[in-house]
Parts: sequence; C-alpha cells; structure tokens
Amino acid sequence: MQIETIRFDRDKVFIIDQTYLPNKFSYIELNSLDDVVSAIKNLKVRGAPAIGITAAYGFYVHAKQLTQTRSLTKESILEAVERLENCRPTAKNLSWAVRRMYDSFLSNQNKPAPALLDILKQAAIEIHDEDRLACSKIGAYGNAFIEDGSNVLTHCNAGILATGGIGTALAPVYTAFAEGKKLHVYVDETRPVGQGARLTYWELEQHNIPCTLITDNMAGFFMGRGKIDLICVGADRIVSNGDVANKIGTYSLAVLADYHKIPFYVLAPLSTFDLSLSEGSEIPIENRAQDEITDLWNIDKGLNYKAENPAFDVTPHNLISAIITDKGIIHKPCPESVSKFFYNIT
Repeated sequence: MQIETIRFDRDKVFIIDQTYLPNKFSYIELNSLDDVVSAIKNLKVRGAPAIGITAAYGFYVHAKQLTQTRSLTKESILEAVERLENCRPTAKNLSWAVRRMYDSFLSNQNKPAPALLDILKQAAIEIHDEDRLACSKIGAYGNAFIEDGSNVLTHCNAGILATGGIGTALAPVYTAFAEGKKLHVYVDETRPVGQGARLTYWELEQHNIPCTLITDNMAGFFMGRGKIDLICVGADRIVSNGDVANKIGTYSLAVLADYHKIPFYVLAPLSTFDLSLSEGSEIPIENRAQDEITDLWNIDKGLNYKAENPAFDVTPHNLISAIITDKGIIHKPCPESVSKFFYNIT
C-alpha cells in the first residue's frame, strides 16, 4: 500500500485519520483552522514533522479564507499562529513550521492578495518537500548502523505516519530493507495511546518488514536475552546540550540500553533542534487528559481514579550513542559536539 500521511491537492488538505488505525484506513479533509487545530490536538495527525507540515498547510488555508472575508491582517494571522503553536507544546517542529510561515507572511504582507497567497502556498509545499528529503537523508545516514540480520527496537511511531517522507527512526529500517538487508523490528506498544501497536506495526506490515509487537515493560527482557542489537527512536525536541524529548517511555529504554550496552540512536531533522534551550529540563512537557489512561482499562469514571499522563519524557544526552540528522551525525552528543556540528554546517 502506498502511504501518504498528508496530501495537498487542489488547495485542499487531506490527512490519514490515525485515530482509526489499524482497523480503518481513511483520509479526512481539513477545511479550516479549527479543523487543523482539532486534528493536531486529538492526534488525528501526530509525529513532530507531520504536525508541522499540517500546520503549515493549515496556515495557508486560513490565510486564504481570511482573504475571502477581507479580514487578512497581521493581527488575525498572529492569532492563528498562537492557536497553532499552542496545540501541542513539546514538539519543536510545530512552532518552527508555523513561525516560518509567519515570517513569509510578514515579508510579503504588502503584496497583492493573490501573490501573497501563492507565496504562502509555496512555503507550505516547501516545508513538506524538505521533510520528505530530510527523511531520505536520515535513512541513508542511519542505514550505516544497521547490519544484515539486525534486530531493531523502536518506540512510539516515527515512520511514514509521523512525517512527510519515510520517517525518522524508521527511515534507516526502510532504507536497509530496500537494499536487501535482512532485519527484524521489535515494536514497543507505547502506552497509553498505543502509537507503536496501532501505527508502527501496521505500517511495517504494509511494507512486508518482519516485526513483533511487545508491551513496553517487555523491552528489558528482550535486551537481557540478547534479542536487541540497536534502538532507534525519534524526537520531538532536541536542545543545545543534546538532551532529547520524545514519547514517554523513551528515557526508560535509554537507561536499559545503557545497562545492556546496546547502541541507542535518536533520529530527527534539524527542524527538531531548539538551540535556545540549554538543557532538557527547560523543555515544556505536554500533559494530556487522564482519560487516555483510564479509558484504556475501561475504568468507570465514577470510581474517581487519579492519573498523571505526561506525553513525553527527556533522555539525557549521555545515554545517547548518536543523534542522526539529515545533515549528518552527532556522535556522543554533548554541548561541545552539538555546537561543533552546527558550526560546521552553517
């Protein structure tokens, strides 16, 4: 099956509604800013790069509608920027994409409306195209770490469904498999929403890549049995010292990997980096509704359970073997190696 998470066709935005997967595969159309905000908040589209791309298209659609009602102003656009940025606070790609669209607007706001809209449309398409290319490059860099016969463990979903291309954490898997390497992927279920169980396993199966679903608390068992050769995860924000925010449970995997001497790789495009923050403790962590946990077990709301539901955790840089980007690899990430990496590519 050809999977395209986000489609932009004839000025219309379509996304796969991921809340129905794996039982139902369908696209929904996002016709307004409200539709885009709702889709991002309710996880109909998720994954840091994918929500950034969707927000960029949503920015354009909203600007077009404001033009039609003669209400396109700096103030109305800034209101949209704030709404989009606040959808999900942890992922840097979201605010990066929205601010890039806003900068395009500011630079061209005095142009006639048709010209301005065309510029905004092209800016959104460029963000999508750039992510597609970035995924391919991440796949090429990461492929070097996957040997023939490797068993890869991944967490959450950082594949096609999370990006505009072949993924971040899964990009090397797709690249290696396309080259004919034999490999096997252990898929963490990723509670409470089950992005691994519902999404990663499903998309790997669509591409005939051998995979096995495990519960999150089985990872250490399989590491201890020598069943895992390397771990590949994505990222929602990476700060200047190399600390990484990713889906809750990533930190635990990194600690287990360190104990078992298993390479732990983070894969993400440059748009995920936030060099304005010096360490992971400064990253805003999204807390989601406790119903995501209690509903998983069909717990009656009348029982008044209290639950905490942080969506992300932070993995310290010293637990990460390398950060693999679309511009190269940061080996043994730390403040010095991250700084040197960005100095050499700019």
